[in-house]
Amino acid sequence: METVLQDVRYAFRGFRRNPLFSIGVLLTLALGIGTTTAVFSVVDRILFRPLPYADADRIVSVGLVHSLERQEFLMGRSFVEWRDNQKPFSSMAGQSTGVHNCDLIENNPAELGCISFQAGFLPLLGIAPVIGRNFTPEEDSPNGPRVAIISYGLWQGHYNGEPHILGRMIDVDGKPARIVGVLPKDFQFPTLEAADIVLPMAFDPTIQTKANGGFGNPMRLFARLKPGVTLARARAEMQPLFRSDLSFFPPDASKVLRLSIRSLRDRETQDAQPVAWVLLGFVMAVLLIACANVASLMMARGAARQREIAVRAAIGASRGRLARQALTEAMLLSCTGGVAGLLAARVLLAVFVKLAPTGIPFIGKTHLDLRIAVFAALISCACGVMFGMVAALEKPEMETLNARTLASRSQAFLRRSLVTAQIAISIVLLCGAVLLLRSFAKIEEQNLGMQTSGVLSIKVALPWWHYDTDQKVMGFYLRLEAALRRLPGTRAVGISDSVPPGGWQSGFRFSGLKVEGKPPIPVGSDEIGVARTVTPDYFRALDIPIIRGRDFTEQDRAGSERELILSRLLAGMLFANEDPLGKRIGGSVVVGVAENVKNSGLTEQSEPEIYTLRRNAPGDWDSNRFVIVLDSVMPAETIEPWVRSQIASIDPTTPVEMEVLERQIRQLADRPRFETALLAFFAFAGLMLAVVGLYGLMAFLTTQRTREIGIRMALGATRQNILRLITGDGLRMVAAGVALGLGAAIPISRLLKTLLFQVSTEDPLTFVLVALILTLVAVTAILIPARSGMYIEPAVTLRAE
Repeated sequence: METVLQDVRYAFRGFRRNPLFSIGVLLTLALGIGTTTAVFSVVDRILFRPLPYADADRIVSVGLVHSLERQEFLMGRSFVEWRDNQKPFSSMAGQSTGVHNCDLIENNPAELGCISFQAGFLPLLGIAPVIGRNFTPEEDSPNGPRVAIISYGLWQGHYNGEPHILGRMIDVDGKPARIVGVLPKDFQFPTLEAADIVLPMAFDPTIQTKANGGFGNPMRLFARLKPGVTLARARAEMQPLFRSDLSFFPPDASKVLRLSIRSLRDRETQDAQPVAWVLLGFVMAVLLIACANVASLMMARGAARQREIAVRAAIGASRGRLARQALTEAMLLSCTGGVAGLLAARVLLAVFVKLAPTGIPFIGKTHLDLRIAVFAALISCACGVMFGMVAALEKPEMETLNARTLASRSQAFLRRSLVTAQIAISIVLLCGAVLLLRSFAKIEEQNLGMQTSGVLSIKVALPWWHYDTDQKVMGFYLRLEAALRRLPGTRAVGISDSVPPGGWQSGFRFSGLKVEGKPPIPVGSDEIGVARTVTPDYFRALDIPIIRGRDFTEQDRAGSERELILSRLLAGMLFANEDPLGKRIGGSVVVGVAENVKNSGLTEQSEPEIYTLRRNAPGDWDSNRFVIVLDSVMPAETIEPWVRSQIASIDPTTPVEMEVLERQIRQLADRPRFETALLAFFAFAGLMLAVVGLYGLMAFLTTQRTREIGIRMALGATRQNILRLITGDGLRMVAAGVALGLGAAIPISRLLKTLLFQVSTEDPLTFVLVALILTLVAVTAILIPARSGMYIEPAVTLRAE
């Protein structure tokens, strides 16, 4: 025990004598272990960790998909046939297509999110309510007792965790329901939506054969594969039911519908998986650089101590004693670095979660993953221990007693190779980061085709149980439109079902367009477009230019004829060499052509768009949720209270959401901004580690060649000669690393193709820029020790030797 304590004290004295080495190793370990642990904790839930359901790998999403709806759905009339005649699934259950707004009417009213599912939904997932029970078959039947299951958050937040919540009657959208259960705290719907109240679907096959033109209401369908059944087999066995189902659809729809069965993980994480894999690759590259850096530093330290080890061996120290001393030093550094890495991981993970935008699956449930922390620590520490003991395990040479160091050629080659590898990996990381930075700059700089500054987006959700007719909905919005136009500073007020560029609510297929005087567009055409119904001031509010014809007018709203405005893209596709004005599409007349706008998000290519006038007719107001765009000369913070006041004067119970359109667009860029910043951070970390490794090696080599430099200067070499001698050695490693890195970066960058916007994966400017940046930084790291070598005094050096 005494000798162990002696080794520890000696190790700490050595660390104090060489603080730069100690700090370098600790920072490298902390950064390598910290970043690896933090990132893997995030991507683990997306790529590897089982979903929070029983036997989650057997749960699948089942249904139809087409170009306008890429998430699986099934029409209500088909459900019974699929459920009763399918073979590959042990169970099958559905939920409504999405969460809808509902009103909780009581002393403490609230607007909540409601959803419905079948009684077999929770058992299919292997989930039971935390208190209470699931729906019974009787409750899930048509005209069954009205009951509800509430979320854990609603129970704790709205009802303060009331212990006697079961059996309580609540009023949902004007209808009473009895609470029979509370969902678990961490329960997540397979669609990753958040809902506060769940109601029984009460599926009625008879009604489904009549509703929605005989197709029934759409639903989301989930199933559990029987043991041993693969996805491929399930698809094959469901094909007969799918083909039978197609006979109920029109010919144009059946041409584009296809059967889709995919794992629940793919459904939940499909959009996030490419970024997660890239992120994992980046952080593993940083870990490799950290390992190489630690190994290089430990080998350099061992080589510098060869004379000390030889002296200790000469005065009686055994090989085992020397190895134990080296192991003690390596373990102290490794353990301290590991603890620092865990602390860094905790801090980095907290920062990632706090800065992460909405839409990244499971990010809110991420926690520190100790498994990968131990793995990263073992890998990094093993490198340090293994390479740190090399010098102690070698048999000391007698010549070492007569010189400062006696470098092994194999060790010298390995150290140079490690630094070259670090530079090459850094090149790959930097190329990926710069490509993403250039891509994000393109996203930020693109022309949206409309103005967003000063435009207020107003969403009013009318409770359907109160506004139960189109006439009532129209009356509310027409009164609100007139009131907002009277506000001081108002330039234009438009009403639409949605606002670009954040996606769209409805669309059309080219095969569904009936252009008068032209042959029918071939059935099965997969070309899709955006359909938007707007009021006349919509184009003025967003400053979308009408480049041909005219805008909608107030007189048009009172007319009986339907008017259309086409986007420039759609007009060119339908009427390439003709004047579109006056042409008829499906009985409506084209009165204008508008400039293209970004209408499918910030990174997707814009779709052709068709605008229909929303007239003053009840049939045009068959929804209870629209978006109002208000263009005003007044600041948003000034006009918002006025808008709320006008809405309250019409209906004080109506919930309102307001946001500046410019801020909404910035939020659309939050995810690519976060992903780019994260990857750029890891590229920068890799670069810094590589530079530290290069600097450490050059400093060691300069110190090792002190006697040679002294002799050269004594024989007449100038300081410039010494500078060229040292920098030339470093630049050869940099050149080799840059060449290897660029050679690897070109094919590896192709993996980023799906993440880039208007930037090629083989962009030459990026590769040239990265090579220049790394060379400049590397030269700086080389010049610092090179300058110290220039000022070595030959007389002092030779006297010391």
